[in-house]
Amino acid sequence: MLVLILSVVVALLIGGCVCVFWSARGDAPRWARGVAKVTLLGSELARSTSRSSRSHQRGDGD
Repeated sequence: MLVLILSVVVALLIGGCVCVFWSARGDAPRWARGVAKVTLLGSELARSTSRSSRSHQRGDGD
């Protein structure tokens, strides 16, 4: 069951990356541009979460 869930997550991530690439080329349909936007927002959210957790590990005074 866990392998199935992870497979679905990986498939969604790959699909999101394909939509970002397709959208960057400029000839993507509206739904693909929407998926690309959601993928990029998720990426920014993960990046900001990662940065904030690293700054808390080092301490706020550094």
